[in-house]
Amino acid sequence: MRWRGGRQSGNIEDRRGMGPVGAVGGLGLGGVVVVLIGVFVFGVDPAEMMNVVEQGAPASQSQQAGQRGETADDEGRFVGAVETSTTDVWSQIFQQSGKRYEPAAGVVLYDGATPTACGQGQAAMGPFYCPGDRKVYLDLAFWHELETRFGARGDFARAYVIAHEIGHHVQNLTGELNGPRGMSAKGASGAQVRVELQADCYAGVWAARTRTASGGEVALEDGDIEEGLGAASAVGDDTIQRRTQGRVVPDAFTHGTAEQRMRWFKRGYETGDPGRCDTAGARSL
Repeated sequence: MRWRGGRQSGNIEDRRGMGPVGAVGGLGLGGVVVVLIGVFVFGVDPAEMMNVVEQGAPASQSQQAGQRGETADDEGRFVGAVETSTTDVWSQIFQQSGKRYEPAAGVVLYDGATPTACGQGQAAMGPFYCPGDRKVYLDLAFWHELETRFGARGDFARAYVIAHEIGHHVQNLTGELNGPRGMSAKGASGAQVRVELQADCYAGVWAARTRTASGGEVALEDGDIEEGLGAASAVGDDTIQRRTQGRVVPDAFTHGTAEQRMRWFKRGYETGDPGRCDTAGARSL
C-alpha cells in the first residue's frame, strides 16, 4: 500500500503521552457499543469491560483535549493519510447523492486509556467509534496486537480497521448505526451483526474507490486486498470464539463470522457501491 506522501487533512487529535483524566456522559448507547466491541471482537471479559466503561464516565468532568493537526511520526502519519483518503472518498459519494459529507470529528490517538463521550476508552477495547462525539479512538499499540494476536499483517490490514471505524461514522450520518428497527440486537442475524457487516462493506467501498494514480494520494498495491480479507477473517466472531473459549456460540455473535466479514468487505470492494451494502434488508448475511 502506497501512503507515504499522501495528503494529510490534519484531522488527528494526538493524546499520546497524556495521562487519562475524567470522561463525560454515562454508559449510554455509545458505551454499550464500546462494550460489545471489547467483548466480542477482542475477547475482553464482559464484567471487566462494563466496570471500565462505567468507572470512566463521571458526568461532571470534561473530555481531554490533545494536539490537533498533522503528526510527525510514521504511525501517526499513516493514520492521517488513511483518514484523509476516507474523507475524500466519502465526500465524493455523498456529493453524487446531492448531500454533503461531514468528516468524523477526528481520529484520536492515545496510550492506554482516554475519556470519550461514550465512557472511558481503554486499549483493551481495540479501535472504536464513539457516536457521542463522532470520533474514532485508536491506541497504536493495537497494530502489534493485530499482527501477533490476530495474525493480520500488512499496512492494508491496518487501513481496513480504520476504514471500518469510519464506516461506523458514515452509518451515524445516515441513521444506519443503530441497525434495523424492531430487530433483536443479538444473534447471528441480529441488528448488531448487520451494522458491523455493513461497516466492513463500507471499508470495501473505500478500498475500491481509492485512487490508484500517483500524485500524493493513498494507492493500493498487489496483495493489499488479501491483507484486508485476512484481517476481516481474523476478527470474525467464530474465529475469536474458537480461540478464546473453544466453541462457537452463534447466539452471541455481534460482528459476523469470518466468512461473512470477508464476503461483505469483498462485495464493497468489487462493486464500489455503498448501495450494495444494505445488510439491514438482506435476507441472508
